[in-house]
Amino acid sequence: MDRRTFGRLAVAAAGAALAASPWRRAVAALARGGPSPYGSLLPPDDLGIQLPAGFRSRLIATARERVAGTDYVWPIFPDGAATFRAGDGGWIYVANSEWVAPDGGGVSAIRFSRSGAIADAYSICSGTRTNCAGGATPWGTWLTCEEYPAGNVWECDPRGGVPAVRRPALGTFQHEAVAVDARHHRLYLTEDVPDGRLYRFTPAAWPSLEAGALEVAEVSPEGVVAWHAVPDPTGSSTPTRHQVEASTAFRGGEGIAVSRGHVYFTTKGDDRVWDYDPARSRLSVLYENASDPSHQLSGVDNVTSSRSGDLFVAEDGGNMELVLIAPDGKVSPLLRVVGQDGSELAGPAFSPSGRRLYVNSQRGGGAGLTYEITGPFRATARTARTLPGLRVAG
Repeated sequence: MDRRTFGRLAVAAAGAALAASPWRRAVAALARGGPSPYGSLLPPDDLGIQLPAGFRSRLIATARERVAGTDYVWPIFPDGAATFRAGDGGWIYVANSEWVAPDGGGVSAIRFSRSGAIADAYSICSGTRTNCAGGATPWGTWLTCEEYPAGNVWECDPRGGVPAVRRPALGTFQHEAVAVDARHHRLYLTEDVPDGRLYRFTPAAWPSLEAGALEVAEVSPEGVVAWHAVPDPTGSSTPTRHQVEASTAFRGGEGIAVSRGHVYFTTKGDDRVWDYDPARSRLSVLYENASDPSHQLSGVDNVTSSRSGDLFVAEDGGNMELVLIAPDGKVSPLLRVVGQDGSELAGPAFSPSGRRLYVNSQRGGGAGLTYEITGPFRATARTARTLPGLRVAG
């Protein structure tokens, strides 16, 4: 039985549950498997990666080995990631380490020159643990999330010049990822537990994260979202997800990203991609495996967006694919990694120019591999419609 067949059987129960769920009325015009704007995947290249014609892969780093041209040893289990401009025409790729040891985890960085050559590698955060995903800020820092019950969000300098700072105002819980909505001056956070919540944080003085209001979402059957203050963000007496009885549980929050004014996040327990419109306070389901006849996307995890407005969702399991959700609602694989079935894809991130894509195979090679993908990434979508326009809630 291949992974796709197994995934089809695994979500059958989820589909039955949906029929009796209040979320049923919030599901409409879902994205579906369809042809890729880049064409079909070719046979695996020398690195075991299947790509469309015109695309190439390069191995950037191997866990437990020195990054080429540097003395820095790349950490194990690379996970969530982002890129930042370096100021000299180059850029920096930062990646978490989802290592559970108390003295493990942390965040590492690789700096690239203007030509794309590796110029340096170094640590930007240490002394943390189980650093899963996170999010980049518009002011040029990386927010790394600790995924364990007493986890926090730490703000990091991609250049490594300033020590990482813990941001307790963003809550103490099993953090997965965070995304910044610069338009509305808010942050959104996911929680990776079976009954996790969706949170938002409003800084007291934008863009400082030292203080502010942490809230948790309550979603009506029609998809209308109300926000409630979390009484104790530290969770010292009661876990944050249990402090507001009216709050809505999500089945394992994963990646989250802001694109074109909407907040997109994934939940692994039901293989869904969600679309939240802050301007209308409405939440709807953009994609779910159980409703897609092709079952194209499963094991949803990290998510990012491109300059064309495409969403890219990494699979934790599934077929080890990085899956594209195009603005026309078609869902297709951009790449597939073969021969690494015990791993998961993580940390997809485009370079600032949008011409290079980085992605981790978290346990590839035994402890982690980091790749760079180059090719004819489109700068604009070939349709006037946008993802939010395809969805109707309620």
